[in-house]
Amino acid sequence: MKAIFSDLENKIVLITGATRGIGKTIALTLAAQKAHVVFNHRNNPEAAQALAGEIEKAGGKATALNFDITDYPQVQKELDEFIKTHGPITGLVNNAGKSKDQLLLRVKESDIDDILNTNLKATMVLTNHLVKNFMRAENVSIVNMSSIVGLMGNVAQSNYAASKAGLIGYTKAVAKELASRNVRANAICPGFIATDMTEALTDKAREEYFNNIPLKRFGSTEEVANLTCFLLSQASGYITGEVIKIDGGLYI
Repeated sequence: MKAIFSDLENKIVLITGATRGIGKTIALTLAAQKAHVVFNHRNNPEAAQALAGEIEKAGGKATALNFDITDYPQVQKELDEFIKTHGPITGLVNNAGKSKDQLLLRVKESDIDDILNTNLKATMVLTNHLVKNFMRAENVSIVNMSSIVGLMGNVAQSNYAASKAGLIGYTKAVAKELASRNVRANAICPGFIATDMTEALTDKAREEYFNNIPLKRFGSTEEVANLTCFLLSQASGYITGEVIKIDGGLYI
């Protein structure tokens, strides 16, 4: 079941990491709301064209921008050119991220830099660059994709947990600082969501995870996308600075 948020029609929403997984589902769900979906790709015009075609087929408008989120000058150049041509971005979904599970004894300094730069610093640099744009716009909503691991930690995920916890703190600071300009910021913390990664789990691992989830199932990318659309729309206009878990009750 999908709710319709009429104010998302023609809303310009930038999504990072939209070419697969949760990000792609968010892009297509926004397209069904007739939004203008802007997404990035890394020198892969064929994949970008394919996703743009899916977005347009679903009912939205699509614009692909060529940048890696850790290439800050290129990020800023592409965003500035887009805004100059199309007008202000009023929705932002910081979804791009990566993980590399490692025990503490095996973590290298370069591993810490890699995860923090991608999951936290890149989001901060991109969002900070768009602040002037946000201040000239109306009904701006920022959604940062954190993780349940950022709240509860996890074995062999110290770097990932730190990056996602940092994103929660950043979200709250942004919400406080920009509230007077009617710019909202919220964080989503997904638990176990059915993606390619969970499909690769062994039956034993899957059973162990299910035993810890009160609803006894993994979530769907569609459920995360529906929550994201709600937070981007004015249906959530009095919600800011929140950290919303979508985890089937895993972290009660």
